[in-house]
Amino acid sequence: MQLGAFSVSLSVKDLAASRAFYEALGFSVTGGDATQNWLVLRNDGVVIGLFQGMFEGNLLTFNPGWDQHKQELPRFQDVRELQAALDAQGIALQVRADPDSEGPAFLQLMDPDGNVILVDQHVPRPKA
Repeated sequence: MQLGAFSVSLSVKDLAASRAFYEALGFSVTGGDATQNWLVLRNDGVVIGLFQGMFEGNLLTFNPGWDQHKQELPRFQDVRELQAALDAQGIALQVRADPDSEGPAFLQLMDPDGNVILVDQHVPRPKA
């Protein structure tokens, strides 16, 4: 399976405090909007998202169609294809993508230990 770019999405209590902490570790803000309570930070190839009040718990996030620097890939495995492959393996999904949609879509599943995995595709299906 080609899951795409990987990041950890952290549910934080205080966005400013978390930003200062991760900047002290060498991360720099590369995206997001603090006025909307979310930021994306990067340290070389490591990407973390800080999200205040948007969801409970932390997420492992994969972005089909992007490399680690948010550059669109010419070819990738679409989230709907990933969903079909997970279905074929009998893996339960908590949130499903509309299989007939064409644009960005996402799905969500949980690993055996309760860790939430978000597969969040921001780009349209790849061209055939």
